Amino acid sequence: MNSSELEEIIVKVLKTIYDPEIPVDIYELGLIYEVKIRDNGHVDIEMTLTSPNCPVADSMPREVEEKVEALDQVDSCAVNIVFDPPWDKDMMSEEAKLELGFL
Repeated sequence: MNSSELEEIIVKVLKTIYDPEIPVDIYELGLIYEVKIRDNGHVDIEMTLTSPNCPVADSMPREVEEKVEALDQVDSCAVNIVFDPPWDKDMMSEEAKLELGFL
């Protein structure tokens, strides 16, 4: 399996994780900035939260790591939370904007 195929699988997993305050998954919300797959089976994910005061600031990164690490092709996963650039609703996919009534 090449890295682009693995990235597709990881994205599918990320789409199963929802922000508790917004009924849209974290990928469609635009919270995932980057997925880096290393040759040694390690995955680095750079993501943000809708707000620095997000009530799931501790649990959501752990959930992302656990679900990605559960994949057979992944040995380990590390999530780096960043707030630059800050998240805003323009980062959402068209699908998410439609779901939330922004379109």
